[in-house]
Amino acid sequence: SWNTALAIVCGNSVIWKPSEKTPLTALACQAIFSAAIAEFGDAPEHLSQLLLGDASIASKALDDPRIPLISATGSSAMGRAVAPRVAARLGRTILELGGNNAIIVCPSADLDMAVRAIVFGAVGTAGQRCTSTRRLFVEESIYAELYQRLQAAYASVAVGNPLDEGTLVGPLIDQQAFEQMQAALQTAAATGAKITGGDRVTVAGLEAAFYVRPALVAMPTTEANVSVETFAPILYVFSYKTLNAAIAANNAVPQGLSSAIFTNDVREAERFTSATGSDCGIANVNIGTSGAEIGGAFGGEKDTGGGRESGSDAWKGYMRRSTNTINYSSELPLAQGIKFDLA
Repeated sequence: SWNTALAIVCGNSVIWKPSEKTPLTALACQAIFSAAIAEFGDAPEHLSQLLLGDASIASKALDDPRIPLISATGSSAMGRAVAPRVAARLGRTILELGGNNAIIVCPSADLDMAVRAIVFGAVGTAGQRCTSTRRLFVEESIYAELYQRLQAAYASVAVGNPLDEGTLVGPLIDQQAFEQMQAALQTAAATGAKITGGDRVTVAGLEAAFYVRPALVAMPTTEANVSVETFAPILYVFSYKTLNAAIAANNAVPQGLSSAIFTNDVREAERFTSATGSDCGIANVNIGTSGAEIGGAFGGEKDTGGGRESGSDAWKGYMRRSTNTINYSSELPLAQGIKFDLA
């Protein structure tokens, strides 16, 4: 967890409650940290504590006044539950919530570069990343060519055991994720969308796991509602007429984490990154929505929660601020130079 390292560097002790679906990676990270602490020697014992369990265990921390800051990563629904609980005791929160990220491809774009970024963003980690690419807006004059390229790329993606050489797409985390993906595809089909992929894949020796082919979904209209983020490899593809329309569509979802534009026109790039362009916390040019986070202030706007990690100012959220004014003179200076003489 990025948050853990930031907090410890700033001098805090940490209680880390990972997702109940990923306890093994959390235990591995904690073991590495414990080994480092033991080698260092001077660090206090129990600097980092691991708390395994479901949401009911984490909820105890939300109400505990001994924990001044709650840094929470998860869905927007989770953030809405966490924020008011912590605010009720005047505690602080740093929220990293949902994504629903989009890429805009303009006529001047390098399509080879765009295809690689789109496919990596949409199918990498089986679409289970907060910065995964969910939506794609393609200018109508290049739509047919780009969509054909995407179909060819998707057909070549190897789905299977992520420990095997050559595998590009591993499994969904569980059956619930698979069912949510199928429900989202059914909803899209009901609008007249054309769907390629999305079916379950059987991997020898791993029949109980939920492997799927990434889904490419050609949406019938730009106005189709895709405001709900599905944590799965689904890419909704739209055509657009004007850049203004594409930017409006990019912004027309509750979430505001990552966004990107592919263009070789500096005016289009400047428009996208301006105050009237993308309303996301991350607005990239000629690089995808996923994978360029480290070094920048990572985080989003709107229903993404507003929290920031990484970047030059990320540490400030994990500090207690104190302003000190020290008078080294033998006289007492007063505000605005007023006189306040006592008899």
